[in-house]
Order: sequence, then C-alpha cells, then structure tokens
Amino acid sequence: MKIIHSPLPQETIRLSVESSPVWEMILGIAAFTHHQLRHTFEFHEKWNEQAPTMSATLTSHLQDIQQTNLWYGMLLLQNKVSATSVPDFSNKISALSQQELYETLLPYKDRSLEKLRKETVRDAQSFISFSAHFRGHDYLEGYIVTLSQKKPHEIIQLCSETLSEWYAWIQQTENWEKWMQALAFEKKAYSSIDVMKPTEEIKRITGGVNYLPEPSIWQIKLVPHVSYRPWVLEQRTCDTKLLFYPLHDEALVAPGTPPQALVRGHKALGDELRLKLLHQMMQGPLSLGELSVQFNVSKTTLHHQLSLLKAAKFIGVDKGIYFANATEIQAFSTKLSHYLHASEPS
Repeated sequence: MKIIHSPLPQETIRLSVESSPVWEMILGIAAFTHHQLRHTFEFHEKWNEQAPTMSATLTSHLQDIQQTNLWYGMLLLQNKVSATSVPDFSNKISALSQQELYETLLPYKDRSLEKLRKETVRDAQSFISFSAHFRGHDYLEGYIVTLSQKKPHEIIQLCSETLSEWYAWIQQTENWEKWMQALAFEKKAYSSIDVMKPTEEIKRITGGVNYLPEPSIWQIKLVPHVSYRPWVLEQRTCDTKLLFYPLHDEALVAPGTPPQALVRGHKALGDELRLKLLHQMMQGPLSLGELSVQFNVSKTTLHHQLSLLKAAKFIGVDKGIYFANATEIQAFSTKLSHYLHASEPS
C-alpha cells in the first residue's frame, strides 16, 4: 500500500525576550517581600537603609503583599495584560471581568487538575478546597486562600496602589533610568532568536538556565531583571513559561566597578562557618539534617548560611541534598584575577 505524505508546516513554540518597567517593578516588590530569601538579594541592605523614606501606604501594602504572596498574582496579571506603565497596568486589570481575573490569578498545577481549576474559577467558594492540592508548597496554598478572602476590587486596588507607590519610591532611590536603558538594550539584543533550538537559546540568553521542555507549553517569555538579582525565578500558566533571569553584570557596572558576582562571592566566603560548610560539601553531598548534626547548628541558621552560598552559586541543592559547585568555585578565582588585572593601568 502506497501512502502519500503531505506534511503540514512544523509547529514551533514562541520564544521571546520581554522587558518593561512594570515587570521590573513587580519583581522588585517580589524581592522586597520575600521574607525567607530577602537577605540574599543584591539590593537588600540598600533597600533596608532607604525603607524609612517609603510612604505609609507603601509600607502597609508591602506588609499585606508579604503576608498574602500577592506578588505572585501581580506577575500573572502582567503576563495577561502586558502593560507598559503603571496607569496601563491599572486600567487593564480593572477592565477584566471577575472570571478573567480569577482565571488569571488561580495557579496552574498540572494537566490532571486543569479542568478542576477552570471550574473553580467560576465559584470562589471552592477556592479553599482547591488550595488543598498545593498543600506543602512554600506559599501557593495560602495565596489561594487569600484569593477567596479578598473581593475582586480589593485585589485590583491592592495591586494597582502597590505598583504605583513602589514606582514613586524606587525611581527616587535607584538609578532607574539606567536600569530601563540596560533592560531595553537586552531586549533589543535578542530580538532575533532561533526558535528551532529553544533549550540552547534559553541557556545562551539567560547565562546558563537549563530548560527541560514541558508538555502544553507553547510560549516561553524570558524576562531580564535587576531587582531580583541574583536569582532566576520561574512561573508557568497552562500554556506559557515565564523565566525571569538576572541581567548580566556588564550591563550595569561602570569601568573599575567589581561585578556583583565577585561581591556576592566574597561575602559568601567571608564567614568561618560558611567556609567550613563549603569545605565539607567538597567532600560529598549532604542533607540539611546531616549538616545540622555535624556542625551542631540549628537548621534555621544553616538555611540562612546555605542560601548565601547558593546565591553566590558555590553550592546547589537537589531534592534536599546540598552539593558543592566545583566548577563555579574554581571559576571564581579566575574572575577575581581577571577583574584585578583589568583594573591595572595600561
């Protein structure tokens, strides 16, 4: 039997680099309100010093965002509306119907629960039962409960006012225009992407993120940021993957200024306990419990110390097991030597 094969055009994912002041503002809010990791963010100390200059409204709203984790919802809303400014964001989310709002805010878990998620969107009273599917997650269970407790107009008002107040504060305390220029340049630099090689392109653009293709994902947005440095943040919807990656040091520093990777590295190494932890992990991977027993230190203290080593990329963690990143440790001395020699007069 002869079969005539008439192939259709190959379908590919949509891969793009996105940047806007709104993405950057929301990521700044996310970083500032991330209680557990806040000490590892690049601007932690500076923001702490400048926090007294915040308005009372912003301080109150940030406390609310921290307790409810609504920064997560703000990112999902921006993904939905692609706003270019604070007024644009406010107008577009205010125009969403209640069903559109909840369908955007309610997190995707997996394909088996997608039908239930869409049914839940139509009945806010069922949010509590849906939140049980996220039990054990660091924040999503409580986030969904919050959606059931706040009325739609309260969510919209909190998101809009927080964004507006944050912008009024951040543009006065940071080199905001320089950030925007660097982010716009990053977007323009990657205006042409080979969508036939998505994993390779994602790794190249983000500086090392290894992306494993996921079923049902047809769009991947790569969003460079400054405020959330040095971390990569991942989110997804039913069909879109969001990868927020830190803007490279070279785009932000003036000649002679040490890259933040060097500053973070020396900060991570400038403590006896962290050096001992790193030395021990060079001998082999260990769990948090094993490290706690070996060093006679509480898990809370260890988590704080390990997060600084992880932020400097000296260690990694996989399923609760911590391991040394020998390649990054060896590369650190090379980066230091390169910076010092590059700073020498010619």
